[in-house]
Amino acid sequence: MNKILEWSGVITAILYSILVALNIGLEFLGFSLLFISAILIGFWSFKLKHKGILFLQFFYASAGVIGMIRWFG
Repeated sequence: MNKILEWSGVITAILYSILVALNIGLEFLGFSLLFISAILIGFWSFKLKHKGILFLQFFYASAGVIGMIRWFG
């Protein structure tokens, strides 16, 4: 399960960065993927007691929410 959380989080983060960098109008989807990535990697880091990575995921999740609100609103 740890590998699934880790790699799912990595893949969604990669897709987020590609969608935002391409600037093709899919930024809302990109920020949604960033939020999902932060949740997945957050669970992974919590389970494995990686406190620094867990702390970082709070900021990534916040950036995802802010991006969704600003893009959609």
